[in-house]
Amino acid sequence: MEHRKKGRKLKRTASHKRALLSNLSNSLIKHKRIKTTVAKAKELRMYIEPVVNKAKLAFLAKDKNPDRYVHLVREVRKFLKERAAIQELFTVVAPKVTDRNGGYTRVLKTGFRPGDGAEEAIIELVDFSIVGEAVKPKSGKKGGEVKAEDANSAQSKNKTEKAKTAKKETAKKETAKKETAKKETAKKETAKKEPYH
Repeated sequence: MEHRKKGRKLKRTASHKRALLSNLSNSLIKHKRIKTTVAKAKELRMYIEPVVNKAKLAFLAKDKNPDRYVHLVREVRKFLKERAAIQELFTVVAPKVTDRNGGYTRVLKTGFRPGDGAEEAIIELVDFSIVGEAVKPKSGKKGGEVKAEDANSAQSKNKTEKAKTAKKETAKKETAKKETAKKETAKKETAKKEPYH
């Protein structure tokens, strides 16, 4: 029977694994999106989802039931040890996920790491997603194609910005050259006018 076998060991002791997941959770809450291996991302998903759910329930119970709010905050503090992350979770993340019934995170595979070939992934909070905000999906296209379009539009914006800055720099250089040429001609004219001693 496969009882009590859930989860991944991640080649760590239990205390090391708990500390790793706590640190990854802190980073995910503070930055809303982190890059790690697929195994760690999937394990973090099982760790962070109940924490975010407790924060959401605490946010909803804050005014109605203060005792429950205090209890849930203390429960979250068992998992997250960093005050900044706890503050961010209750003030920024919890109000934004009140309408969502679970599924607070998303794991996106990004390929393989060059050094050891480990499969990497990005794990992000769904309500703070950067990818889907710019362009709404068109009918008949898959979500992956929309993401590629977003990346292409971002690249084209960067190229236009670089071109504008390059034009500004060349204009500055040309004006500097003209000013130096004017100064040199002015020096020559003054040298011609002054008599030699």
